[in-house]
Amino acid sequence: MAKQMNKQVVNPFIIGKYISDEYFCDREQETAFLIKQMLNGRNVTLIADRRIGKSGLISHLFDQPEIKQSYYTIAVDLYATGSLAELVYAFSGEVYRNVQHRSESWRDKFFQIISSLRVGFKMDVVTGAPSFDIGLGDISSPDMTLEQIFNFLESSDKPCVVAFDEFQQIAAYPEKNVEALLRTYIQRCKKTQFIFSGSRKHLMAQMFLSPSKPFYQSTINMGLEPITRGTYVDFAKRMFEIGNKQVSSEVVESVYDLCRGITWYMQMLLNEMFTLTDKGTCCEEDNIETALQNVVQVQESFYRELLATIPTKQKSLLYAIVKEKEVKNITSAAFVNKHKLTSASSVQAALKGLIEKDIVVEHESVWRVYDIFFEQYLAIKS
Repeated sequence: MAKQMNKQVVNPFIIGKYISDEYFCDREQETAFLIKQMLNGRNVTLIADRRIGKSGLISHLFDQPEIKQSYYTIAVDLYATGSLAELVYAFSGEVYRNVQHRSESWRDKFFQIISSLRVGFKMDVVTGAPSFDIGLGDISSPDMTLEQIFNFLESSDKPCVVAFDEFQQIAAYPEKNVEALLRTYIQRCKKTQFIFSGSRKHLMAQMFLSPSKPFYQSTINMGLEPITRGTYVDFAKRMFEIGNKQVSSEVVESVYDLCRGITWYMQMLLNEMFTLTDKGTCCEEDNIETALQNVVQVQESFYRELLATIPTKQKSLLYAIVKEKEVKNITSAAFVNKHKLTSASSVQAALKGLIEKDIVVEHESVWRVYDIFFEQYLAIKS
């Protein structure tokens, strides 16, 4: 008999957030590994491709009893940050959200220790509840505020685990000493553990594996591979059963292959396929194409705008990669001539631009468009 779906969950293929263990696929070994590192006081660097499930794994870790009951957990997304002040802004906001549900004395302590943010403490005139209302411009001395945040974490009544997502962003900050500054403060922490998560592999490798960098050999390194085909097939079938629907192993395997095993794309496609399937019926193979068209259509305006920002030579290379689907020798004369590209050096320059925009990715010496839905959009347009 199928389990009953949580009444608050309409579609069990959750996208972009973590709800509970029930809707999370596998990662048992990875979760156990992270728990072990946290319990033994080791910081971790988690390096893996975008959308493969790093953030979900961290949320899942934070939900485990060993961590949930013994630590305060804080996740800071640095993807949109472009300076030390923006890092401090994001970090302080997440720390405050963590303490605001604790006692009044803890909120008072927050502003006592992080005195530079006291300007942001206000009382709601209607409810009388405290609020944290600071703007980026209120962070006048990010170095000092950052030190105060770490001091506050260390004063907590329980140890903390802080996860910095897309940590490689700090390498692009205009300030030149951010890595050294963070390393100094983190070294002083006795009660706080850190997870540094990132998707730009070469940048993360430079930061944590280069002897000349402040974070060299300061963490345990961890990668994240796609969930195995069989495990994800079993999960997807179980999710359909929760909703009183069916899907065959063959259909899920087709989705897995199309999405290259990348969790976010599989979840997005199966979310739409689940919607297309009536209760008491079986999801058919042709639902894959319908769902793919629907998802691409929803994203079309975004993809159109993205395409408009890409220079002509980069666009020519991009369409060439789409036509080939996978490219091994991307600067070879055969590839350059076949697609009427200018030269090998021109391809190299265009490729660099596409990499910086996270549009193409190399895996095992093969180049491809990373966003599977964007690839489908381009295939239609080419």
